[in-house]
Amino acid sequence: MIKCNVTINGTISRNAQMRTDKDNNQFVSFPVSVVLPIKSGNRRAIEVSVSVPGTQNDCHKYQPQQRIEMQGSLNLRKRGNALYFNFTPDSVNLSPVETIDKIEGELEFRGTLGNKDIVVQTDKKGKPYILFSGFSTEKVGEGFEYMWVRFIRFTGECEAFLQPKAKVHVKGALEVSLYKDRIDIGCRVTDIAEWVREPYHQSGEAPSFVLQRPEDECPM
Repeated sequence: MIKCNVTINGTISRNAQMRTDKDNNQFVSFPVSVVLPIKSGNRRAIEVSVSVPGTQNDCHKYQPQQRIEMQGSLNLRKRGNALYFNFTPDSVNLSPVETIDKIEGELEFRGTLGNKDIVVQTDKKGKPYILFSGFSTEKVGEGFEYMWVRFIRFTGECEAFLQPKAKVHVKGALEVSLYKDRIDIGCRVTDIAEWVREPYHQSGEAPSFVLQRPEDECPM
């Protein structure tokens, strides 16, 4: 499970369209281009798919090349090698003061750490910090998709449960960037706890997570 509550600043990139969900509720959909930093020092745009309540009469509000600032829920979906950003805003500002693109906010993660050991390093001021990565699992059809997140915690503290393949519940600041033409999802950790799996009941539902396959490791 990955949940993100964020602020997005960007530019509407195409005309808005009226759509209908499976319950026959109407909403307005449009893409927003957000230019993100690349770790090499350059910048590149990604596309966020935005859905807001409304009808055909509301589509004219959202014009291509219009700046927009939004607060709300960001849903990340991985399908194969592609990562999709779906956003449902709680508030929309079509006259933002800020002109710099960004995706900033809080990330909540429940998932499994990778096979590698927790890495403890020291910054230039001699203060320790730890690095680790983990994946969240989503059942898609008959298979599963694995979404990896890189974590950094600015303390040398390393609880006993922080071991390879541990189940963890993490909260922190979301970081979205690009590395070697791939989207890199990161988190600056503020809270971390062991995630204890609830007993599985034979209800026909898939378990909350599955064991990591031996060939899987953080691809970023």
